[in-house]
Formats: sequence, structure tokens, C-alpha cells
Amino acid sequence: QVQLVESGGGSVQPGGSLRLSCVASGAIDTVNCVSWFRQSAGKEREGVARIDPDGTPKYRRSVKGRFTVSKDAARNTLYLQLDNLRPEDTAMYYCAARKSGQCYIMRPDAKNYYNYWGQGPQVTVSS
Repeated sequence: QVQLVESGGGSVQPGGSLRLSCVASGAIDTVNCVSWFRQSAGKEREGVARIDPDGTPKYRRSVKGRFTVSKDAARNTLYLQLDNLRPEDTAMYYCAARKSGQCYIMRPDAKNYYNYWGQGPQVTVSS
């Protein structure tokens, strides 16, 4: 089993910033990738960002240039820096781990490929 614990959500005004953290523990050697997802009210859960095994970050188009994904391997921690936040970024943000296979985030069914999920901190952007 793998446990994912996120932190860092909150409420900000448009243009504000937040930093999310996801700490992985347990059988992390069995994990191939950890990615960030989000889910807004009434919408499907969608992939937001990931880091490929070679260190290349990948982003959903709507967040590219505003969000930055990074990791600290020594601390088994994945981060998501959210800058220039917009009201449409309001959502529950989840980190998710997949045991094997490609680290999908763009596919509409990407969430179905992940085996472990964090609890999801809320991010609210409003004036």
C-alpha cells in the first residue's frame, strides 16, 4: 500500500498563489509515477501536472505557465506551485500514484489508471 498525504490548500483572491505538497509513504518502490489531479464541483476529475521519469514536467494547457510541478526525492514529496490563480482553478486538488504504465494526465479517463489517491485539499479562488 501507498499513502499520499497532501497539504497546502486554502482560499486566495484571483492572482494569488498557493503551494501544495504531497508526501508519499509505504510501498513507494512499487510506484511508477505520481501526478496531480483536480476536481471542480459538477465536473470530472482531470489531470493537471506530472513529472516524467526523466524529470520533464507536463501540464494541462489551461495551467501551463501558471503552475509548476516539482519533487524532492529525498523527502518523497511532490509539490505543485499555483501562481496567478483564477476563479476557474477552484477545485479539490489530489495527488495520485500509479503502480505501472504511463503517467496519463491528459486523457479524459486518466484518473482510472491511478491506484492510490490523497485526500484532496480544497483550493478556492474568489474575490
